[in-house]
Amino acid sequence: MRIELPECVVRPWKKTDLESLVRYANNRNVWRNLRDRFPHPYTRQDGRWWLDHAAVSDAQTNFAIEVEGEAAGGIGFVIGEDVHRRTAEIGYWLGEQFWGRGIASAALIAMSDYAFKTHDLVRIYAGVFSWNPASMRVLEKAGYIQEAVLRSSVLKDGEILDQHLYANVRNP
Repeated sequence: MRIELPECVVRPWKKTDLESLVRYANNRNVWRNLRDRFPHPYTRQDGRWWLDHAAVSDAQTNFAIEVEGEAAGGIGFVIGEDVHRRTAEIGYWLGEQFWGRGIASAALIAMSDYAFKTHDLVRIYAGVFSWNPASMRVLEKAGYIQEAVLRSSVLKDGEILDQHLYANVRNP
């Protein structure tokens, strides 16, 4: 899968992405907006692990966001199980120097369309920490609607935060 957009390219991760992956992922401001399983500092070993993991995934649900010829971020989704099997959680990150250029919104729109079409989903959702209104705007630009605020539901960087739940729903 490769989606070429005016702002970026959404494509599978490649082993040759290691240097750019580590360069853009090793950023505290990026890490603060992601789950703790996204390490900080982000090392070459972390990057190698991620690229190995992405290479063996059969489901094609994790992709690089390529900007100006290099992997500058990532986007992917996790499909639910059991009664949630037609639902997925989506997540994304982008190197800080690319923020505010519409890249994340474009990638999210493309990835959401891809996920709905290729995985027979009816709902895709994302959680955003309360200190990240820019990501809330990205979701809104991509057609996601805020459904809830989960009060005091996240512990990140030593702070208890609210999490804003957004979803995009398509009729079955």
